[in-house]
Amino acid sequence: MRHLMRQPGPISVVIVFSYLLAGCSESSTTERSANLDSASRAYPCQIVTTCGMVTDIVRIVAGEHGHVVGLMGEGVDPHMYKPTRDDVKKLLEADVIFYSGLMLEGRMGDAFAKVGRKGKPVYPITEGIDPDFLLEPPEFEGHTDPHVWMDVSAWMKAVDVVAEALAEYDASHANDYRKNATAYKLELEKLHAYVQKVIGSIPEEQRVLITAHDAFGYFSQAYGIPVASAQGLTTESDPGLEDKNRLIDLIVKKKVNAIFVETSVNSTAIQSVIEGAKSKGANVRIGGKLFSDAMGPAGTYEGTYIGMMDHNATVVARALGGEAPEKGFQGKLDLSSQQD
Repeated sequence: MRHLMRQPGPISVVIVFSYLLAGCSESSTTERSANLDSASRAYPCQIVTTCGMVTDIVRIVAGEHGHVVGLMGEGVDPHMYKPTRDDVKKLLEADVIFYSGLMLEGRMGDAFAKVGRKGKPVYPITEGIDPDFLLEPPEFEGHTDPHVWMDVSAWMKAVDVVAEALAEYDASHANDYRKNATAYKLELEKLHAYVQKVIGSIPEEQRVLITAHDAFGYFSQAYGIPVASAQGLTTESDPGLEDKNRLIDLIVKKKVNAIFVETSVNSTAIQSVIEGAKSKGANVRIGGKLFSDAMGPAGTYEGTYIGMMDHNATVVARALGGEAPEKGFQGKLDLSSQQD
C-alpha cells in the first residue's frame, strides 16, 4: 500500500526540487533586479497565485498594495490542474507570481517556465522551509511531500517568504508587507495551539486519521495522530484492491469508527473501504469532509486558510471522540454540511 500508516515524529530528508523554473535562473534574476525600481510602478501590483492556500497568504500580506488573482478555486485539485490559455495570459500579465512548489502544481511546470523566460518574478513559497523538515515517503523517493500547509507552524515560514518577496519587488512598501506578515503569524500561532489541543484530546486508542489520499503527513507529524490513506501523495492514480484491503484490515484491527472524505478528491475509494470494512463486521462511518488540497468556497470562513485548518481539526477531533467546540476556535465554523 502506498501509505498505510504513518506515525508522527521527526523525519529528516533531502529536498529535491524537480521542477525549478527553466527561465528563472541567472538570466531572470538579472531581469528581476531590473524590475525592482518602484518609482514608476502602478498600484495595486498585479499578483497571480495558484491554489487557495497560497492565494490567502498573498492577499493578507500584500494588503492594499496588491490585486491578487488565484487560478484555482474551491474543490480544485492542484495535482491534476492543467492551466488554460486564459491562465497563461494572466501569468504573462502579472507583476509577481507565487506558487506552492514541491511539485504540488506539477502540470503547471511548462507555464511557469514560459513566464520565467519573460523575466517575471516567480516564487515558490515553500522555499523557506528547512529541507530537513520535509517528508519524503519511500514510495516517492526523490520527491518530497508538498502538503506542508497541514502543519500550521511550517506554513508560517511561507508567510515570511511572501513578505520578503514582495518587499524585494516593491521596496517602497516593504514595511507594510512585513507588518502584515507579523500580524498574520500571530493569528497562526493561536491556530496552531488550538489544533494541538483538540487533536490531543482524542483518546489515544481512537487517534487514527484515515483519509482519501496522503495529504495529512505533516498534520500527523505536527499534531501527534497516525494517518493512513487509500491513495498516495498525488491523486493521479486510483488505489488498487490490495491498497483497499490493507486499509480495511487496519480499520478492523484498530476498531476505527470514523474515516474521512476530502472536498477535492473523489470519495469512491473511501466508500468502497467503508463497505468492505462493514462486510467484516466493522462499524465505520464517514466522520466528515476535510479540506486537503483546496479550501472552502470563496467568501466563507472555510474559504480562508485559518478556516480550513480550524474546520479540519474540529471535525477530526469531534468525530474521533475528542473535545472541540462545534463552531471551532474562532466560533465561525458552520458544520451543517458535515451530516452524513
